[in-house]
Formats: sequence, structure tokens, C-alpha cells
Amino acid sequence: DRFFRDILLTTLRIAASTTPVCALMGYPSAYFIARAKGNKALLLLLLMLPFWISYIIRTMSWIYILGTNGALNTALQWLGITSEPIQMLYNETTVILGLVHFLLPFMVLNVYVSLDGVDETLEDAAGSLGATKWQSFLQVTLPLSLPGLAAGGLLCFVLGAGTYITPAVLGGPRDAMFANLVYEAIITQLNWPLGAALSLLLLGVLGALVMLYNHFLGMGQLMKGLG
Repeated sequence: DRFFRDILLTTLRIAASTTPVCALMGYPSAYFIARAKGNKALLLLLLMLPFWISYIIRTMSWIYILGTNGALNTALQWLGITSEPIQMLYNETTVILGLVHFLLPFMVLNVYVSLDGVDETLEDAAGSLGATKWQSFLQVTLPLSLPGLAAGGLLCFVLGAGTYITPAVLGGPRDAMFANLVYEAIITQLNWPLGAALSLLLLGVLGALVMLYNHFLGMGQLMKGLG
């Protein structure tokens, strides 16, 4: 059915848009933690703090930031930049923003584990051979950390594609994701066979992606990041 196909494609598009944003934001943070001297435990503790707060509360907090009476609109009007509130919520952009907020720690943790296993003397060796810091990063550090980046990308994509809360709270009617259809079929319509079929379809699509990742890279790096 075209309706379900379009929402499945929308779900995959949103997850695919969220993943590179998490990578671009998470890699510098992971690199900073991995190369920090003496305070890694504190930095990792700060990274884990969001997990101590309910995912629903973290998602709903964006309403009080981006809402018409939220902090951002209040600041813009107080500064005289806008004369009336701007509608920032209930669109695909805010769904992606909420997903990045939720998934970013997973990306940072996986990349950190990978970077922490890279011997820093390899960068020094590249420098002694005439490479600049940027060249040693591009040709030594980045290639060696790609397994962690791929594991973080897989986690972000799978968790993002399977989420229900973020599009339900921050998205509009046109921004429903596939998990919302499953919820609607089972909870609202009490159509358990349809809900089960939709769940299996989503599971099959995401499972195929995981199997593809396992075929080329293996699950070892992913287990390190989760552990």
C-alpha cells in the first residue's frame, strides 16, 4: 500500500538525516574525550548524565524551548529580532533535532571506544615523517576510528528509525514515523494483525541493515560501544 510505503520511506529518510548530524557533532566530542589528559572519567560521567533523565522528559523539554511561549521565542522578541512568536515546532526539522538530542551520546560512546584504542604514538610517528596534524588525523586516526563511527551510525539509524516518542511529541501529522503506525494499529484501532505485520516489516528492514553491517564489519565494535 502506498500509504505505508511512503511513511516507511519517510522514516528511513529521517533516520538517514539524523545519523550524519550525530556523526558530525559526536566525533569532535569523542575525540576531545579520548585525548583528554586526566579527566576522562568526569567527561564520560557528564556524557552519561542524559541517560539518567527520562527520554520522554528530554523530548518534551524542546516544547519549552521552541514553543510559541518558549525560551527561544521569548528571547527573540525581547531582543527585538521578531515582533511575534515563530512556529518552530511540529515539523520534520524538530523531529530530527529531538532525535539528535536522544541519539548523540550513543554516537559519542562508540566513537570514543574506537579512538581510545588508537595508539597516540602513531600520530607522533606520522608527524615525524613530515605529516601535519591534519594530515595525520585524516590518514591515520580517522581510518582507524571508522569501525566506531560505523557502529555509532548503525545504532543511531536503527534507534532513530524505530522511535515512537519523538515524532509523536515534536512532529506534526505529516511527520509520523513507522512506529507511530504500529502504535495506532495496536492501541487505537485494536487491529493486532495489522500492527504485527507492520512491526515485522520494520524489523525486517532494520534487521537487514544490521546483517549487512555484521557481514562487512562484524558486531564486535558495536558490543564494545554498548558495553
